[in-house]
Amino acid sequence: MKEMIDRIKQKFNAKDINQQKATLVFFTVEKKDLEGCVLYMKEFEGYGNLTMITAIDWIEKNQFQLTYHLHNYTNRTDVSIRTYIEREKPSMVSIHNLWAGARVFQREIKELFGIDFPGCPRVNDNFVLEGWDNIPPMRRDFDTKKYSEETYFPRPGRYKKDNVQFMEENLYPVEAEVKKSIADTVKKK
Repeated sequence: MKEMIDRIKQKFNAKDINQQKATLVFFTVEKKDLEGCVLYMKEFEGYGNLTMITAIDWIEKNQFQLTYHLHNYTNRTDVSIRTYIEREKPSMVSIHNLWAGARVFQREIKELFGIDFPGCPRVNDNFVLEGWDNIPPMRRDFDTKKYSEETYFPRPGRYKKDNVQFMEENLYPVEAEVKKSIADTVKKK
């Protein structure tokens, strides 16, 4: 794994390298280098399986983090390649030509975060949120409470009950009466 990490550092100027265990490493590359790095990992390092693409909204930094999780079946190792893109009109190159499964991940990320993947087939089709007309719901500036209050009818709140008291009254009624009697006696004195 160390030799592979050294090659990635040299070829793609990888940063923030974090080897979490002997079989798992995370590193960051620039947005412009991501497609080449992913292709290199697939073709030359044996990471032929794209297991997932994830997104994180770093609203404080005004960025999205995309992480491409790859697996190598031969040596049973995983590599996760991170890159950062701007939140303002976010767009990332599509890798659907490298893995057909990337289409699904990219469509989901487009719908939930609003990150565009130009050239990805059906990226603009509804995935889960049919008829959604609000900002993407996984963005941190989406107000879930406000959306719920505006969309769904109000219902009366739920009552709270003390579990200990409930059990005493319903499961152990004799003991509850004794405790209550003792408490009343103590209050009178």
